[in-house]
Amino acid sequence: MTSTPDTPQGILPARLIADYCSKGLINPGRALDDDQIQPASLDLRLGEWAYRVRASFLPGPKSTVEERLKSLVLHRVNLSDGAVLETGCVYIVPLLESLKLPKGVSAAANPKSSTGRLDIFTRVIADYAQEFDKVPEAYEGPLFAEISPRTFSILARTGSRLSQIRFRAGASLASDDIIRALHANEGLISQGQVNIDNGLALTIDLSGADADNPVGFRAKRHSGLVDVDKKAGLEASDFWEPIWLRGSLVLDPDQFYILASKEAVRVPPTHAAEMVPFNPLVGEFRVHYAGFFDPGFGHSSGHGEGARAVLEVRSHEVPFILEDGQIIGRLVYEPLTEVPSQVYGQGIGSNYQRQGLKLSKHFKPYDPSKR
Repeated sequence: MTSTPDTPQGILPARLIADYCSKGLINPGRALDDDQIQPASLDLRLGEWAYRVRASFLPGPKSTVEERLKSLVLHRVNLSDGAVLETGCVYIVPLLESLKLPKGVSAAANPKSSTGRLDIFTRVIADYAQEFDKVPEAYEGPLFAEISPRTFSILARTGSRLSQIRFRAGASLASDDIIRALHANEGLISQGQVNIDNGLALTIDLSGADADNPVGFRAKRHSGLVDVDKKAGLEASDFWEPIWLRGSLVLDPDQFYILASKEAVRVPPTHAAEMVPFNPLVGEFRVHYAGFFDPGFGHSSGHGEGARAVLEVRSHEVPFILEDGQIIGRLVYEPLTEVPSQVYGQGIGSNYQRQGLKLSKHFKPYDPSKR
């Protein structure tokens, strides 16, 4: 597949991802999980071994990841029956999936939403890479995950899915003009003044308009172990402290927060969206490790009526005050090469459709009556 003026450009939908798997352009390593292919992305699965390394690294243009590992490995951990990956450590895990991309097709990876909400710093590395989470056009070779749990130690195993990958035919078509046209036709956000400047601005909700629920959560230090494959098994109060302050919030350095946007977001079935990387102009904090929004997120086509963006927030070196309504991130929208047969929320195990402020799927729903 070579991108030409006659070849549709954009993000590949589920049908084409499945076609790539059947043709060997994506080698899944073993049979795909039933829900592994999402409307515009593919979940990536951990392989058999995790290698604890001395430091994070990029292989650079002259080395494979495996070659660089030889001088950096401290020890290896067998994931076959499950193993604990500890906070403060960096692990490299070969993924089950490998690629043989056609000419004109590249890829980009991101942590899954649940991964980001657990503060598991996760990035994908390709051989000869000079950037994390980027897979160049026509790449052929293995993929690796760098995993560094920041707040909670985790239990993971072969087949656990912490990252997801998107495939793009041609150059990125994302632009503010696309956002303006989509908003005029679809109404991409539910309220407030539309601010479009290198993406659609989202603002933080610290208003406390819903007096019965917190405005956010702060992770507790020295909490228990989280099994990344087990849903709704943990009490939220054992891991999270609710935030009831209204109007403003002081972000403490090296603390992790779950907050939500004031706006309810919609992603039409013809497009996918992504939270752009942290912009140092908006403040000294990092927002949203997990940045993909599938087609249909918050949209009526996926049985949604708008869904707020849940934001994973971490301050940098100094305390920083967030004010209610402050811009905290921007969404960019990019067209798909074709409309997917299923969109987010249509009976495909979508965990966060029509969400408000919500912790990851691993926790039982927070009960504010226990305040």
